[in-house]
Amino acid sequence: MTGPLFSHVVTLAEAGPGRSVTLEADDKARAAIAKRLGLVALDQFTLTAEVRAVAGGIGLRGEVRAALVQSCAATDLPVAATIAEPFDLKYLRDMQLSDEEAVEVELGAEDIDVLPLEHDRVDLGEVAVQTLSLALDPFPRHADADRILAEKGVLSEEQAGPFAALAALRGKPDA
Repeated sequence: MTGPLFSHVVTLAEAGPGRSVTLEADDKARAAIAKRLGLVALDQFTLTAEVRAVAGGIGLRGEVRAALVQSCAATDLPVAATIAEPFDLKYLRDMQLSDEEAVEVELGAEDIDVLPLEHDRVDLGEVAVQTLSLALDPFPRHADADRILAEKGVLSEEQAGPFAALAALRGKPDA
């Protein structure tokens, strides 16, 4: 959980036929979320969602928007990014998995957005943070990373790959 800094709980009783919710994280919440997700900075973080009661649970449809800075995976330089990630989720009551399903669940495209509804409530703040987490670039790369690495003598994949030695042999006179 993100804790009280960015929490907005919606209960099944509150969902009703549908309502709009907009959340914007304040400075403290953004700092906590950035720390949790390993970000250099989280300058803007908002969630807009339509919350509605669906048969057996709560439906959420909306978008998470963020302006953030990650560290380059190769150089540790800052990499700015803007994210606009849509989501469409259903939290359903009494969704229990057998022991066999709990170990390995294969999801189809239509099943991916269905989650268990616990205690008839959903924390929209946590939904937003998890959606952002999934949308982050796992290997952000600074625009100057290749140049910086080359200047430090780090070989590119092409230069260090298995065919690099063969390419180096090409053009050499026979011994």
